[in-house]
Amino acid sequence: MSIFSGWAARGRGLFSENKGPWGSAPEGGNGNGGGKKPPEDGPKGPWKQPRPTPGGNGGQFGNVASLDEWLKRNRGRFGGPGAGGGPSGGLVMWGIAAFLLIVLLFTMVHRVAPEERGVITRFGRYVETLSPGIGFTLPAPIHRVQKVDVENIREVNVGTDNDETLMLTGDENIIDIAYQVRWNIRDPEQYLFELANPEETIRQVAESAMRQVVAQVNLQDAIGEGRGEIEARVQQEMQETLDAYRSGILIQGIAIKQADPPAAVNEAFKEVTAAQQEAQSYINQARAYALQLTAKAQGEATAFDKVYEEYRLAPEVTKRRMYYETMERVLKDVDKTIVETPGVTPYLPLNEVGKARPRASQGGQ
Repeated sequence: MSIFSGWAARGRGLFSENKGPWGSAPEGGNGNGGGKKPPEDGPKGPWKQPRPTPGGNGGQFGNVASLDEWLKRNRGRFGGPGAGGGPSGGLVMWGIAAFLLIVLLFTMVHRVAPEERGVITRFGRYVETLSPGIGFTLPAPIHRVQKVDVENIREVNVGTDNDETLMLTGDENIIDIAYQVRWNIRDPEQYLFELANPEETIRQVAESAMRQVVAQVNLQDAIGEGRGEIEARVQQEMQETLDAYRSGILIQGIAIKQADPPAAVNEAFKEVTAAQQEAQSYINQARAYALQLTAKAQGEATAFDKVYEEYRLAPEVTKRRMYYETMERVLKDVDKTIVETPGVTPYLPLNEVGKARPRASQGGQ
């Protein structure tokens, strides 16, 4: 309104009577037709000029000669054709607008993969979690989305070749143990905001749980057939501790890769282990032989029971058959033959007869 009031005042000054083109009376007269110059009212500037008023020609739009000039200047400010701008100014503005629109679209629309979850924060504070699919949020920096892979199985190795991990067993022996922890993310928001260094936390919790479990078993279980039970107990202890930390981590399993005595006594321990295995081998062989004899004796006892049943039904026949079978078994490897038939010499020294014949033939010659 101040622009139009200034233009109206300028128009009244141009078309009023007895005044010059700049709104002042002609020399030698005032606005009422007199020759006396009226006194100047209002404060003066440093050059004896009236101070501009907001509604007059000397205001902030005092340099604007007309409405067309004012419009041209403002079009130039915004990149349009006119004063202060060129034909390319509009393209720059459109380019900036398109860039801002693309930035808004990329920060408002989010695609979450099936194995991922999108954690939304508003100025750094947790808001919600996006499920797999297309999600919409407020533009950055109001909302930020951090995608977390919850299905990828991660691994943490404890006690590698360069890192010797010595532990004390329940029977006061020392072993060097190396194992692997497999884990994934169960709760993305807890995983991001509750733990500063998740892998280091898992490593320390795994070592603590392993020491606790190994201290309750003996050396043979730790290096032998008790590994499966140790792995299950360590997994359970780790999961309970991490749940108490609100870590959002799920332990998938523990795998013991190495369980040996310390390197300084490893050779001697291997010799002891080899001797124990050899002794166990002998014991197993003796047990197998004992089982074989037992089975044979049980078979013979079963056969005797069957013969006894037959003997009860026909004693004479069974006795004669048993006698024949026994004599056949005894005499099959004997080089002498005994004949008890009447009219036949009961004893024939076959070996001696065979030796005497060559002598007789030599004497006849």
